[in-house]
Amino acid sequence: MTDQSHGRVIAAHGRHYSVELPDGKLIKCYPRGKRNEAAVGDYVNLTMQGADEAALESIQERKNLLYRSDESRSKQFAANVDQLLIVVAVRPTFSDDLLGRALAGAWSAGITPIILLNKVDLLDGMPLALEKLQPFTQLGVQIVEVCAHQAASVDEKILPLLKGKTSILIGQSAMGKSTLLNSLVPDALAATQAHSVALDAGKHTTTSTRLYHLPAAGGDLIDSPGFQAFGLLHLDREDIERGFPEFATHRQTCRFYNCTHQHEPGCGVLTALAKGEIHATRHALYVRLLDAKSASDHRY
Repeated sequence: MTDQSHGRVIAAHGRHYSVELPDGKLIKCYPRGKRNEAAVGDYVNLTMQGADEAALESIQERKNLLYRSDESRSKQFAANVDQLLIVVAVRPTFSDDLLGRALAGAWSAGITPIILLNKVDLLDGMPLALEKLQPFTQLGVQIVEVCAHQAASVDEKILPLLKGKTSILIGQSAMGKSTLLNSLVPDALAATQAHSVALDAGKHTTTSTRLYHLPAAGGDLIDSPGFQAFGLLHLDREDIERGFPEFATHRQTCRFYNCTHQHEPGCGVLTALAKGEIHATRHALYVRLLDAKSASDHRY
């Protein structure tokens, strides 16, 4: 007779997963059928098949789900996330577009975004960095200034934000995300190796998404590569609009109930844009996301 159990997906590689059981043991897990594709952070129901393997029978109800994009397709990669920590740096210059996309993805999924401004010791670059972040500051996004190489500062400023929550850490290359991860999770390399053994996946898992426990904060931190591929193509128009909370008040005055806020007469959002109450770069990003969604829908 097989044993029923449950656990949480800690890492993923191809069609099998590393799942942590309630007692902390890591096992290899294979899904039954194509519909049981899991993401890191998922809580899953299992049928044990021996001491170290199990079949994934079902995925428990999710709070939310994040995606990454590959060319014109999106693939899920993290679930049940409370906070999105976006690492940017004073230098090199970070991408406003990618930052805006990450924020839109977080807000559309009901996830709280926090911007971590790294390398604040580069004082000559601070004025420009803060100027670039001004539109997001005006939206009420919390911005934490930090120097990843100063472990005590990282612990003091970031660990309290992670207490009791599942957070995901993303960032463009050269922003210092790996340094921050190593400071927050000193045994990250060892944990990665343990997950690789459980997955029997070898060195290729070093670029995959995985979840680490933070005993000092009493929370969990998901590290994910590929910020350039943050996925939004799965969002419909209403989801995209939800990713721009500054539209909420103004859209109530739109003349048409199905207003797309692009060209319609009597559009409250366009009126606010003309008055400078909505930042032009934010509206331009909104239009680009709608255009990309439309192009994707026509392609498939």
